[in-house]
Amino acid sequence: MNTENHSRQAALIWSVADLLRGDFKQSQYGRIILPFTLLRRLECVLEPTKAKVLEAAEAHQNKPDAVRDKLLLSEAGQPFFNASPLTLGTLSPTQTADDLMSYVRSFSQDAREIFEHFEFENHVQQLEAVDLLYQVVERFAKTDLSPERLSGYGMGLVFEELIRKFAESSNETAGEHFTPRDVVHLTTSLVLTGQDDKLKSGGIVTVYDPTAGTGGFLSESDVYMQQVSGGMSVSLHGQELNPESYAICKADMLIKGQAVSQIKLGNTLSDDQLAGEPFDFMLANPPFGVDWKKVQKGVVDEHKHKGFDGRFGPGLPRVSDGSLLFLMHLVSKMRPKKEGGSRIGIILNGSPLFTGGAGSGESEIRRYLLQHDMVEAIVGLPTDLFYNTGIATYVWVLSNNKPAERRGKVQLIDATARGSKMRKSLGSKRHFIADRDLDEVVRLYGRFAESEESKIFPVEAFGYRRITVERPLRLNVQASSERLARLGEQKPIQKLADAERDALNNACASLGEEQVFTNREAFLKVLKTAFAEHLPAGMKVGAPLQKAVLAALGERDSEADICRDKKGNPEPDTGLRDHENVPLDELVFDYFEREVKPHVPDAWVDKSKIDPLDERIGIVGFEIPFNRHFYTFEPPRPLEDIDADLQACTDRIKQMIEEMAV
Repeated sequence: MNTENHSRQAALIWSVADLLRGDFKQSQYGRIILPFTLLRRLECVLEPTKAKVLEAAEAHQNKPDAVRDKLLLSEAGQPFFNASPLTLGTLSPTQTADDLMSYVRSFSQDAREIFEHFEFENHVQQLEAVDLLYQVVERFAKTDLSPERLSGYGMGLVFEELIRKFAESSNETAGEHFTPRDVVHLTTSLVLTGQDDKLKSGGIVTVYDPTAGTGGFLSESDVYMQQVSGGMSVSLHGQELNPESYAICKADMLIKGQAVSQIKLGNTLSDDQLAGEPFDFMLANPPFGVDWKKVQKGVVDEHKHKGFDGRFGPGLPRVSDGSLLFLMHLVSKMRPKKEGGSRIGIILNGSPLFTGGAGSGESEIRRYLLQHDMVEAIVGLPTDLFYNTGIATYVWVLSNNKPAERRGKVQLIDATARGSKMRKSLGSKRHFIADRDLDEVVRLYGRFAESEESKIFPVEAFGYRRITVERPLRLNVQASSERLARLGEQKPIQKLADAERDALNNACASLGEEQVFTNREAFLKVLKTAFAEHLPAGMKVGAPLQKAVLAALGERDSEADICRDKKGNPEPDTGLRDHENVPLDELVFDYFEREVKPHVPDAWVDKSKIDPLDERIGIVGFEIPFNRHFYTFEPPRPLEDIDADLQACTDRIKQMIEEMAV
């Protein structure tokens, strides 16, 4: 059965929606059609051995469940069985719901669990309540989904088409669990391109998706590998948080003959159920901009106590966006380079490229990935590709076993203009990537050459050192009435007794309103004398009080003398403190002398700000300013053209007013 026939078969199955229309919302159709499709397929697959299984069930009914199940699986010749004599075609029209649920509960555990997560019984009751259950059962009972008519691969394509229809009917909510197939196809193609040494007939590879959703990436990678290799063993693994999406994914795997025990339910970040397992290929589309507060304690504990022995050694991103946590989770599952290494394809929004300055968790994660030479390419995608958001997105391609020509380099591909407009929007999805554009993007990646859409950079190009530039504090001090009034605003002075506060004000006022001190040390000497003359005996004047007087009476003055500490060193002015990002391939002081010193001759670099990893001056940061590298300056229109347009507009308005006045 070719692809067109698969689509036709899927459309025939989806036509059950005609029965549901009116009694169910459009977004509910898939929740009914998918489990019934699975049920009918499993029934058709088990039909040749059904009699043997029933005989075995009768013969071994008194044996322990584990032993009995193993024997029935053996008789069924499949990774699942059903021990009920019922079929969809033999269900009673008068007690359809009870018979149907009895039938479903007779499946082996893996299959039965799928129906539980579909909340199948709830949907059965809803169908019965509107008198539609038996009609739906009849429709599926007459649908031929036997292996003779539909191979496992063919049935997988049909089920994928049904999942796609479900995604489209769900519109805005779909993006949480469904990745559009054009995006899946592009990401999978990028990751698997050039991997012929692994994708060969008879080969064995593992694929993993930590946010599996309905299994789109897993299915697509399986199809791709089978087509390229002509037949190989692909072991699919995944974990999904949403029970319904998990059920769809597991059903898809079961239909294709995959080991469904490798599809897990749960939160990947807080409960990695495939811990310690490396994979050859990893694909993921984690949620965009979703906070990880719910799992914060576990993630922070793992970072602190396990460090690089855990998943989050380099650092943690801000709690408002957990995308980079999923990326580091994938990196932790890379196969060692000596064993062939691994490749990752992950879809992220824009913030992981640049959010967070030097020393932040995001920057440290980028630093780790880039300095360990794992980032192969980043592809900027068109906007409006996803069902629930129109934001800019990027495909990151990572590897810990780069080919020689890519080592130490990162390729940026601008595919933002390669979106085609859809005839009808699906939620926020207004664009799709046509096959011709998809093929060209993959070719751009494969060529690994410079062009308008492809730029290649050394890893160091994305790194910098954030140095702290200090300038000296310069103050003039004056006991003017305006500044004396500010004494009462200082907290140390507010804490004084009334008599002490008055004495302090008098001491400062005695300095004279006309005199302006431009040397702090000279002023402090005069102030000390004034205190001795005006303050009551026994009143202590400590550093906080002296600092408060300076804060009130002092003002910055670029012409004043430099304030110095006890060792004679210039004291930095925090208000003039600045930072410079020095490219990683430049020497800090060469850059400082060239870019800073000519403009502020009295500035200096704070040598105490040392990077904790390389122990050199300046905190290392990494960012990937993707858009900057593809920005093309467009000069503004000539003023004459703008004036002409304004004049034409004014003339039209004047003409309209004149016509109204007639």
